[in-house]
Amino acid sequence: MTVSSAPAPTIILSAPQLAENIGAVARVMANFGLEDLRLVNPRDGWPQDRAWASASGADWPLDGARVFSSVAEAAADLKVLFATTARPRELQLPVITPREAAAELAGRVAAGQKVGLLFGAERAGLETADVALCQAVVTVPVDPRFHSLNLAQAVALTAYEWRLTQAAGPPPRFRDGPEPADHAAMMGLYGHLEAELDAAGFFHPPEKRPSMIQNLRSALGRASFSDQEVRTFRGVVTALSRGRGRVLDKLARQKAEREAGGEPET
Repeated sequence: MTVSSAPAPTIILSAPQLAENIGAVARVMANFGLEDLRLVNPRDGWPQDRAWASASGADWPLDGARVFSSVAEAAADLKVLFATTARPRELQLPVITPREAAAELAGRVAAGQKVGLLFGAERAGLETADVALCQAVVTVPVDPRFHSLNLAQAVALTAYEWRLTQAAGPPPRFRDGPEPADHAAMMGLYGHLEAELDAAGFFHPPEKRPSMIQNLRSALGRASFSDQEVRTFRGVVTALSRGRGRVLDKLARQKAEREAGGEPET
């Protein structure tokens, strides 16, 4: 387990109903580098074993979760709090997307401010009085025919956008790979392949040979083979050429046997 030490938004769940949903929220928080979880009046009390079971090993947001009696208390030390809701409110607050919210929160965090995201109960959402404590409303641009999101889904979308402000690229283990083969190795592959294609009569008519070779080299060069891939490809060429040789040898033997037996050629 690796817990992020970088400042990150606090997640506040107001009146969460199901322990399984709290656990699922902890799981996506851990996915995206969030760990400060605060619960306001969880319906069934706290702690609840089912939350840990649903977290699938992402225990640290749950282990450190704190319980409060009101949203105001849960957000007392935060400089900025954004409410997430799909319901229009009569309050005159900026309405922004998760991506816009993440960018704003990242700027606030960089300035040394503590920030948070507020989520409502699964069934009823947020109370207007709680939204009034916030500086903006975050809403996901979902299809208007069905705007209801599971609690963990809503947290996951906003947490993902936050993560992109901190680490926009794929993880290093997906970026790093073997070095590409050097020019000498690729030239060896080209020469090997072209010699076998010459032997097979591939380059026909002869005047098109230069352009055909150019096309082959261009296609293979775009693949950016590693040294191992060059060796594998040359092994394929060798296997194919040997297979062709065995076929030709077999045909020659059959012809010799027919001639020795006086059989007419067909």
